[in-house]
Amino acid sequence: MIQRIQTLFLLIVGLISGVLPFFLNLWVEVGGKEVFAQDQVLVSLVFYVATVLAVVSILMYKKRQNQFVVNRLNMILNLFLLGFFVYRSLSLSGETVVSEKGIGMLIPVFSIVFLVLANRAIKKDEDLVKSVDRLR
Repeated sequence: MIQRIQTLFLLIVGLISGVLPFFLNLWVEVGGKEVFAQDQVLVSLVFYVATVLAVVSILMYKKRQNQFVVNRLNMILNLFLLGFFVYRSLSLSGETVVSEKGIGMLIPVFSIVFLVLANRAIKKDEDLVKSVDRLR
């Protein structure tokens, strides 16, 4: 059902990955220029795909197993994005001038946490339905 707690978690993931990367900077370059997600085409595309996956997962509320799988795919996508940010931050720290890492690099971490919470709630619902089916 659409009024479950996992819908709230997935809505938060959609908002986090769809809105915040374009307002929070990912990192600051040497000249003091802040880099946002819209400056990097691939990064903004990955954030858009993560948002679409969260919305698709919300709309798949009748098929809990498929919703679980879509959330797992979204977690893998966010892990790849997090890996890119870690690689980028390690390559930024080797500069002669100290550069800043932005708070936007933590967005995939928050998305993964809420996706895990949503999957836990989906599993709980699935177990409840299975237990009721056993009683019939």
